[in-house]
Amino acid sequence: MKISVAILGATGYTGAELIRLIDAHPHFEIAHLGAHSQASKLAGEVLPGVGGHIAAMTLQPADALLPDEVELVFTALPHGAAAASVFTALEAGKKVVDLSADFRHKTHDVYRAAYGADHPHPELFNEAVYGLTEHVRDQVACARLVANPGCYPTSVLLPLIPLLKAGVIDTTSSIIIDSKSGTSGAGRSAKTDLLYCEINESVKAYGLPRHRHAWEMEEWALGFAGCETKVRFVPHILPMNRGMLSTLHLSGSNTASWFDLLQQAYAGEPFVKILPQGTLPSTAGISGSNRCDIGIALLSESEAVIVSCIDNLLKGAAGQAIQNANLMFGFDETTGLARHALWP
Repeated sequence: MKISVAILGATGYTGAELIRLIDAHPHFEIAHLGAHSQASKLAGEVLPGVGGHIAAMTLQPADALLPDEVELVFTALPHGAAAASVFTALEAGKKVVDLSADFRHKTHDVYRAAYGADHPHPELFNEAVYGLTEHVRDQVACARLVANPGCYPTSVLLPLIPLLKAGVIDTTSSIIIDSKSGTSGAGRSAKTDLLYCEINESVKAYGLPRHRHAWEMEEWALGFAGCETKVRFVPHILPMNRGMLSTLHLSGSNTASWFDLLQQAYAGEPFVKILPQGTLPSTAGISGSNRCDIGIALLSESEAVIVSCIDNLLKGAAGQAIQNANLMFGFDETTGLARHALWP
């Protein structure tokens, strides 16, 4: 039996990755592709990477009526634009995995602080499950709306939550997080600062003084670990297609136990890999996989550096979305997802 799927926002990098994953999935099949400015074109005209029958599908307006047979909707639309589509899909009886930021927060006040706008459907905040899969499997399995976490928060929260739960992190001052992402994380829309001559041979920070994902990290550190946390988060963009590396500068107690705490937290997890002590991950080591690789370097009894790597388009977006959708429909969460990176 196949589950019919709609992808709204199909022509962005995340949408294209969803197409690639779903077309190869044994239980999902694409029945509807929604776009915004590219509506009425063939998918193959807009997405040079797609082939076969998908390339011949006509892109529908993002707000077009969904076919009756569709049971699952992925919304890969910009924040602010996704909320209305999510509401409409839920009203039509569909399950939704939202890859925008529109349902990642628990209160309207936090959403407004992070995104500078009012939310059109705050009544859905309490229903949405924040889909950091490894920590909410049971809730995801019962959900009709999953808010897929942001890529930066995924890379930060996976190593941070077990240590916060164990009470070994000093939260009296800000946790310093330095993150770097490939340019696909900035989306596919034309932007002057992403032109080849602007981005090549260059690294730059952005989003200061406070990037919107800082609110997400703090809110869900509290949600999962039960402690107030402040982060000093600085993201950087690198001249590479994909990949994300986050470096967490941490202080606390008994750092010698941190490696074991992380190993115990993620023992048997298919998509979280704790590297041997002293070994640090690289973006090449996870590219094309749905894995998060985590390495730890102990500096002293009270200080350590943790490095976390994900593919921003997979574990940071489309891959984690499929992982959550698998659980929502009772499939093994690894179905259709790669544990192994593209190498070389």
